[in-house]
Amino acid sequence: MNEFIIENTLIGGKHKPFIIAEMSGNHNKSLERALSIVEAAAKAGVHALKLQTYTPDTMTLDLSAGDFHIDQSNSLWKGQSLHTLYQQAYTPWDWHEPIFNHCRKLGIIPFSTPFDETAVDFLESLNVPLYKISSFENTDLPLIRKVAATGKPMIISTGMASIAELDETVRTARKAGAKDIILLKCTSTYPASAENTNILTIPHMRDLFKCQIGLSDHTRGVGTAIASIALGATVIEKHFTLSREDGGVDAAFSMEPDEMESLVIESERAWLSLGRIQYGPLKEEAPSLQFRRSLYVSQDMKAGDVFTKNNLRIVRPGYGLEPKYYDVFLGKRVKIDVKKGTKANWDLI
Repeated sequence: MNEFIIENTLIGGKHKPFIIAEMSGNHNKSLERALSIVEAAAKAGVHALKLQTYTPDTMTLDLSAGDFHIDQSNSLWKGQSLHTLYQQAYTPWDWHEPIFNHCRKLGIIPFSTPFDETAVDFLESLNVPLYKISSFENTDLPLIRKVAATGKPMIISTGMASIAELDETVRTARKAGAKDIILLKCTSTYPASAENTNILTIPHMRDLFKCQIGLSDHTRGVGTAIASIALGATVIEKHFTLSREDGGVDAAFSMEPDEMESLVIESERAWLSLGRIQYGPLKEEAPSLQFRRSLYVSQDMKAGDVFTKNNLRIVRPGYGLEPKYYDVFLGKRVKIDVKKGTKANWDLI
């Protein structure tokens, strides 16, 4: 549905899943580490690497109390202010160009999530090929209109959004000029649990909004992502780090290089396994037909002997008559002398 191309890579239709490595704040405030993450992502075989484009001041107010303080007991970031968190996590804007250039040098697509209109203008100056809207901004209609007006493909995470909110978002994007839209099923908890991911929503969302659907996956491991492909997901996004032990704002729910490589490999296998509706032996299965069971004489017999369970067996290989004729033969007399190992055929009775 709505297959399209981004920098020579086809997404959707009859093409393997598009895998995105999300760097987010896992660079741990080091450009050298950021470039190493790009290299590890490319080696793992991903199609794209995504950044986040904001500053602490474009994201929130520099306040540390009240609404601006994170006090949820189960939050990875409990005790911090929003401004402090974003100060730790943001990717400096002057890093974007070297990161993008490194991605292109290594053959993967660089893009980003803008969090306000100034970020869109900045990313346009870098000729970004597509945009991502985060779950927390999927109701920011002015931002949606700004991105859609570029005419570039949009990937929109759907965490927390109701059907009515998503309908408004998609209508707004299309009215503002977006033609290629991918919605990502997303659960906005960090990490997310498999039981709260509800990927059965994927085909429903696809039918409802008439666009490609993928998964922004915050669960640990690859199981949820692989399962989503069987339900029609064309894009998989996962947070990515060099090592969870190194820490960082997103490290706890990020994949390491060997895990990301496994996701790339297994997602393609899952996609290939979908195939088509198929009954009967494939051409490749034809040699295996010989190992089916069939009827064979299991003792030497003289003409006139009666077939019984002692001298007629259902065994492998499958060159004799099919097992469904077993009861037809029992009680019948053999017309000729036969040796043990003779395959049953109609000329025997």
